Amino acid sequence: MTGEFSTDWLLLREPADAVARSSDLVELAAAGLTRHDGVTVVRDLGCGAGQLGRWLAPRLSGPQHWILQDRDPALLAYAKQHLPTTAADGSPVTVSTEDLDVTALTAEHFAGVSLVTCSALLDLFTSDEVEALADLCAGSGTPALFTLTVAGEVTLDPPHPLDEQVTAAFNDHQRRHTGDRWLLGPEAIGAAAESFAKAGASVTTRPSPWVLGPDDRDLIVNWLRGWVAAAAEQRPELQLDGYLAARSAAAGAGELRVVVGHQDLYAQKD
Repeated sequence: MTGEFSTDWLLLREPADAVARSSDLVELAAAGLTRHDGVTVVRDLGCGAGQLGRWLAPRLSGPQHWILQDRDPALLAYAKQHLPTTAADGSPVTVSTEDLDVTALTAEHFAGVSLVTCSALLDLFTSDEVEALADLCAGSGTPALFTLTVAGEVTLDPPHPLDEQVTAAFNDHQRRHTGDRWLLGPEAIGAAAESFAKAGASVTTRPSPWVLGPDDRDLIVNWLRGWVAAAAEQRPELQLDGYLAARSAAAGAGELRVVVGHQDLYAQKD
């Protein structure tokens, strides 16, 4: 699972991500933290540009050390440079980075870790990979906070006759076969909840949708390009150039509202 997201895209979506994430799961995570030598250690999987760390670190109290993990050196460098330096109570926040694929995780990587996190990542896992991650978290007693997993639900207002077909094609694309891996796509949150429960963890999920409107027109236009491109790759017979042009024009004029469904998950071994 290599890096495939640009810094520009990750920064463009960061404000919407911050609004969408579930704050009450942060309260659960904060209550379940175990500090190691007085420090909360967070391993952030597929950290991207560090947007989850920028959101979460200032919401947790006490000294923190973040292990930012990704396969993209440029993203790792940006994330390290831009992580907050203080926690909610003014305690120091330090950071280190690891160039490591999430499929290469072992029990050693969870030793001394207080919390495992990721954002918009689980849909890129296979069912076996999700199960292995849940087993590692539960086996080490490490709580997990996984945010913004794609749920496969998109609503556009005003509606268009092709909306449902584009949504279905995109969801099928997310479940695609790549190499020797079948990705979970929108089934990821259900698979993760099932895997954690099977491993003996209690699981709490919350909806975390993007709710986008005229103030988010740049994000909507850029999201539309990727969303429609994936759908067109999956079902080229839909001939979506006209659809994309019409939807992008409406978004650029501030006349399109979009709700993109995500789910957040918190799991902790009982």
